[in-house]
Formats: sequence, C-alpha cells, structure tokens
Amino acid sequence: MYKFYFVAGSQDLYGDECLDKVKKHAQEMVETLNSSSLLPYKLEWKPTLLTKEGIYKFFDEANSDEECMGTILWMHTFSPAKNWISGLKIARKPIMHLHTQFNEALPFSTIDMDFMNENQSAHGDREFGHIMTRMGIPREVVVGYWRHKDVTDQIASWMHSAIGIVESNNIRVMRIADNMRSVAVTEGDKVEAEIKFGWQVDAYPVNEAVDYIKSVKQADVDALMDEYYQKYGLILDGRDEGEFRKHVEVQAGIELGLEKMLVEKGYNAIVTHFGDLGGMKQLPGLAIQRLMEKGYGFGAEGDWKTAAMVRLMKVMAEGKNTGFFEDYTYNLVPGKEAVLESHMLEVCPSCSDGKVFIRVNPLSMGDREDPARLVFTSKEGKGIATSLIDLGTRFRLIVSEVESIKCPEKMPNLPVASSYWRPEPDLLTGAKAWILAGGAHHTAFSYDITSKQMQTWADAMGIEMVRIGKDTTIDGLKDRLRWNEAYYEHR
Repeated sequence: MYKFYFVAGSQDLYGDECLDKVKKHAQEMVETLNSSSLLPYKLEWKPTLLTKEGIYKFFDEANSDEECMGTILWMHTFSPAKNWISGLKIARKPIMHLHTQFNEALPFSTIDMDFMNENQSAHGDREFGHIMTRMGIPREVVVGYWRHKDVTDQIASWMHSAIGIVESNNIRVMRIADNMRSVAVTEGDKVEAEIKFGWQVDAYPVNEAVDYIKSVKQADVDALMDEYYQKYGLILDGRDEGEFRKHVEVQAGIELGLEKMLVEKGYNAIVTHFGDLGGMKQLPGLAIQRLMEKGYGFGAEGDWKTAAMVRLMKVMAEGKNTGFFEDYTYNLVPGKEAVLESHMLEVCPSCSDGKVFIRVNPLSMGDREDPARLVFTSKEGKGIATSLIDLGTRFRLIVSEVESIKCPEKMPNLPVASSYWRPEPDLLTGAKAWILAGGAHHTAFSYDITSKQMQTWADAMGIEMVRIGKDTTIDGLKDRLRWNEAYYEHR
C-alpha cells in the first residue's frame, strides 16, 4: 500500500518546549489530513529532523521503504540548510516542499518572540528552498494553509505524480514481434529510455506468445467465456451464434495466454504488431482491451513508448479512465470541428460511458480470421492526450488538453470503440500545435490525470514537456519550441 512520509524540520536553539510543540503540531496535521479523506494515500508522521545525521537517516529510510512513494517536508522553525545537504544528495523518492504554518491567523494581540521563533516557516522554508535550488533538486512546492482545500488538492494531485515517478522505474514492456515497418514515430532509443525513465523494453518472438496461448486449457477458456457473456452485450450482425462464439473463444485464449506470459516473465505492458502474428488465429483485440482494463500498458504496431506511457498513466490514475487511442479522422464542419479517436481494435473499456458490447468483424490488416473486439462509446469529459517522442537528442512529452464530447450522430457501421474529441483551444489550433511539436498518432489518454501532474513527472525525469491548452497560440508555441531547443541543446 502506498504511503508518504511527512516530517517537520527544526533545530535545538529554541528549547524542548518549542520542539515539543513542533512535534505535536506535525502529528496533528498528519492525523487531521489522514482522517479527512482529502488525500488518496496516507501520510506517515516522522520525528522532527534537527541534525545532519538524522536527516541522512530519514532519506535513507525513505529510499529503502518500498511502500514510501515520496516525502513531504515542512520547516516549522528555522532549519539550517547545510544540515540537509548529505541527506538530499541520496534522496531518491519524490519530494514535496510544503510551505505552510500550523496556525492560519496571526494572534496579533498576544504575539511575542516565543511565538515568532516557534512559527517561522516564512523564514525556515526560504532557507530550505535555497539549498534545494542550489543543488538543482526537482521538487514540488506547495504554498498555503494546510487545512485549505486548494492546498490539500495540490498535495493529492502531487501524490499521483509521485507514484508515477517512482513506479516509472518498474515499467517493463514486452514487445511481441517488432515495430511496423517504415514507421518513424514508433521507433526510439530503448537504452536511453531505460536510463531516463527506468523502463525495460524487451522483444520476444511472436510464436513464443503463441505457445503460451496454445497451452491454455479449454476449461479456463469456457470459464472466461461465461464472464464475457455475463458482463458484455453481443452484437451478432447476423452471424450464427455458434460461429460468433468460436471467434470470441480465440480472444479468450489469447487473453489468458498473454496474461500468463506477462505474469511469468514479469512485464506490465505489451505491444503487438498486425504484420507479424505468427501462429495467432486473430490479431489480439478483445484480449488486449481486457488486459488494459486490468492495468497493463499497450501500444499498437510495436509502439513501446506509448505502451509504457499507458502503463505509467494507469498507475497514476489508479487504473481508472485511462487507455490507448489513435487520432483517426476529422469532422471539419465550421463550428463543429472535432476528431474521431479510435483504433483497429484496442481501446480500453475503462473509458466507456456505459454498456460495452462484443462484436466480430473482418479486419483487412493482419491476414487472419475476423477478430472479436469490445465496442463502446467513450464517456464525455475533459482529459489529456499524451505523446512521448524521441527527437534523436532528447525525449519530448507532448500533452494536449482535450474534451470528449457527445458524437452528434450514431455510427452503427463503425465496428470499434471510439471517442469524439475537441482539442483545446480548438481543433485547428490544437492539431497544428501537435504537428509542429512532432506529436505521434498514437496517444496515451486519461480523464483523471492533468497536465500539471504530467509536468511534475517530466520535470523529475529531466525531459522537455510541451502543453497544448486553452491559452495556446501558434506563435507562442513556436517561441516555446525555439526556447526549449536552445535550453536543452546547452544542458
């Protein structure tokens, strides 16, 4: 279970009475926040840090605690920053610098120097902030009264980012076959990705996956088929029910076989490629959709970067409302501009707006029998679409803020899941900005993750991020890209 350490910094100049209050205040803050249900994960109070040795031990403990996803640091009094240097040098977990104080209002009629010395976050946090900046340590800084909702909202948001930062090191992508031939954007430097993000990306021959699929027992397929038929509706399209079921059974076997392979080999993301299916009877469709819903990352046509991003954002979003999409086709009617998002088969049902159906339809790509897939319409709401690209000299994360809206008409002949998006600030500007930034056609999408959270992750990874949102203009974006080029070229 994830948790976060909370600690106050101080020193021993003000006596035991002051330090006792610092301790009690920090404990009360932790207890209050934990009991409020305002934070997605629990805080764990740690004793006040006073010395260089104690600070070093604190960060060493955080590093070795697998459940600890980050540390929240607050200087209740003045804490000499040189004491923090050795500890900060070994810190490997995300850091939040919470600039707050225990009391909301100043007690103007009674305030004295004892109160001033005890409650001097305005002083102590500046000293601490200085050393973090001098050491070039990425961190989140939150300013405000700790009981205020805007502050707790920022802490909660950062917690999700912190989990993404830590869990990024645990992403392992299984590549079944290779990338789609001649496609540029699905390529990338896998060694640099492991250095930067901690991602391990390994290739396996497709027929090794086929062996796992063939080893699945019929009884297990039958049990999973019962689950399918209870959970989803069926769209037969005039097909014989028995023939329809045989197509769906193939996907059940693929799901069970691939998941067994992923579990046994220790991977949490997967890519496939319709051009190299070996002994597979169908392109994995329903099977991949179900695996994504369980939390696995996915990228089509060998797109391992998107597979890793889907997994990353799944972890940050606690598995909800997050998945894989592709920009497919536009509606360019003036005033009604939008983009239809979909893919051949593999859209995560965690994004659906309600009922999900199984459908079996021909697929021209892959040269295999008609694959079964889950079809649905995505829910309405705001979200972000992300694309991680390799520019040769560095990675760039592009984040487009979008709104999924109701499709103006039904699409009964579209045999795949879909979403209907309007990028910010509008389709024409958003699409142009995306293309200028070099964004891919595959995206990792989430309703629950924000641009700010992805910026926190990108900062921690030391990579460039370009946000496309309501305030984006093409001239401004071009300037940003030029400035970024100069900055990263001279780092």
